[in-house]
Amino acid sequence: MFAVSFWSYDMGQRMVKAYGQNGMNEEEKAAPYTLSMGEICVAGAFSAIPTTAIMAPSERIKCLLQVQATEVEKGGKARYSGMLDCAKNLLKEGGLASLYKGTGATLLRDIPGTVAYFGTYELTKRELMKIQGIDPNNGQLSLTAVLFAGGFAGMACWGIGIPADVLKSRLQTAPEGKYSGIYDVYKALIKEEGYAGLFRGMRPALIRAFPANAACFLGVEVAKNMLGFMD
Repeated sequence: MFAVSFWSYDMGQRMVKAYGQNGMNEEEKAAPYTLSMGEICVAGAFSAIPTTAIMAPSERIKCLLQVQATEVEKGGKARYSGMLDCAKNLLKEGGLASLYKGTGATLLRDIPGTVAYFGTYELTKRELMKIQGIDPNNGQLSLTAVLFAGGFAGMACWGIGIPADVLKSRLQTAPEGKYSGIYDVYKALIKEEGYAGLFRGMRPALIRAFPANAACFLGVEVAKNMLGFMD
């Protein structure tokens, strides 16, 4: 998932850079081009599309298996023997549409989430470089600073994405026909639990997000430095 997300973000950066350089001569194009925060956010938003195309089916399967595990703990009977069996049953019951149920809700979570994710990371990096007096064009942040920026980015992503994630999970695990769409899930949730229901699971998500994404961005930065010759 992360590999696809960061690859998509890189492609998004290339696209907005190409658009920004449109009309420039060769000498201007050869000069260093620094993406604006707006361009970074656009690239981040783009990264959600390929990632969701791959993730949506696995998210649907994961949610169903998690609900099944809870039911089994309470003495219920398992309907699926595993991920593959779950996928086969979904395809049999409703075809690809069933497997991709909740894709719109996933995009509702991931587009603003990745804007916050990459936008926060790049903004934090730039501010830390200013504080440390590092040239953003050729300087390198310390590993500690990268860890901080990555962890903060992960928290920003989930802070924005949790409400949509709650709605997505409910839509994907609901019996067929229970909800007409994501807005119907929203109305039912607010009626039953109030607005606090939209933020269920926020605390553990934020606690998990910092170390996980700190390590993720550190790995990405190290890999970019080691494999930069392939670009």
